[in-house]
Amino acid sequence: MAGLRAAGAVGLSDLTGSVFPGIRPETYVSHALHSSERMWPETNCYVDLWIEVLSALNVAPEAMLGFTLTQDFEGDQFTFFKVPLEDLEALYDIRVTELAIFDRVERHLDVQIERGRLCLVEMDSFYMPDTQGTSYRTEHGKTTVAVNRLDVAGKRIEYFHNGGYFALEGDDFDGLFQVHLADDAPPFLPYTEFAKFPVAPSDPNHVRATSRQLLKRHFDRRPSVNPIRTFANVFPRQVEEVAERPFYFFHKYAFNTLRQFGANFELAGDHLAWLSANEFSEAVEQARRISEVAKSVQFQLARAVTRKKYEPLLTALDPAVDAWDAMMASLAERL
Repeated sequence: MAGLRAAGAVGLSDLTGSVFPGIRPETYVSHALHSSERMWPETNCYVDLWIEVLSALNVAPEAMLGFTLTQDFEGDQFTFFKVPLEDLEALYDIRVTELAIFDRVERHLDVQIERGRLCLVEMDSFYMPDTQGTSYRTEHGKTTVAVNRLDVAGKRIEYFHNGGYFALEGDDFDGLFQVHLADDAPPFLPYTEFAKFPVAPSDPNHVRATSRQLLKRHFDRRPSVNPIRTFANVFPRQVEEVAERPFYFFHKYAFNTLRQFGANFELAGDHLAWLSANEFSEAVEQARRISEVAKSVQFQLARAVTRKKYEPLLTALDPAVDAWDAMMASLAERL
C-alpha cells in the first residue's frame, strides 16, 4: 500500500479505494453465524461487524467469542458485549486502535483504506438504507460500520454493518458525511477506530490454541453473581415502567436486555461447540437454553406491555437462571 499522502495533496473528488477489492454487496454471502435460521441472526453492531470482517479475512470468527462468558447485568441493561481488542491481536494479529479525526472524515478514510486499513466508524443509522424498517429516515441512531470501499466523486461507500455488507450513495452519503453543512459550520466528528491487518492470516492451530487460553481467562473473569438472576429480580418492575413509556421504547429496552443476553449466550454456545462439541456438550446445551428462554420471554414481554399484566414475568426467566448456573458449573469442571 502507498504511504501517507501529504496534507492537501489530493482533492475529495479524487478519493477512491477498497480494502477487500473482491467483495460486492450484490454477491456477498454472510457468515453462518448470521444465518436467518438462528435464534438471533444479528446480535449487536460491533460483534456482528467483526464476524463478517474476520470471515472476509478467511479466519474463524468463532474463535474470538470466549469473552461472552463475562457478560453481566449492569442494573439497567446487559453488557453490550464487544470483542476485546487485545483478543483480536492475540488470535489474529489484528491491531485496532483509535483513529484521530481532525479533518473531513472522508480524507481520513481514504488515507487508511489506501494503506490497507479498515476504518470502523460510528455512523447515523438515519442515513443507512440497510436499517430500513428500524431507523432509516425515521430516527437518528448511533451504530458502527466498517468502510471497505470509498468513492467520494460518485458519492458512494460500501461497508460491513450488522450481519452483512451493504452500499449507500447520493443523499444518504451526503447525510452521513455532513456534506450539507455550511463551510463554517462545526461538524460532528465521530469516534473512529482503524484495524491494521497482518501480512498473512494467523495459522489455524495458533488460533485454536490461543482461543482455548482466552476461554480460561474469560471464565475466570465471569460475574461472581448469576447476572440473569439479578436481572430477573428487577425485570417485572422495569417492565411496568416500560409500559408507561411510548411503545417505541419497548424495542430499545428489549434490545438492551433480552436480546443482548440471548444473543450473547447463543454465540457462547457456538464458541464452545467450535472448540470441542464433545468436551463442552453440557455447557453448549445450557448456553442455547439461555438463548431460547430470552427469545421466548421477549414475546411475553410484548404481551405484558400491551396488556399491562406483569405477574407471568415473575418466573419467566427461571429456566435461564438455572441454565446459567449449570453452564458455569460444567465449565468449572473442565477448565
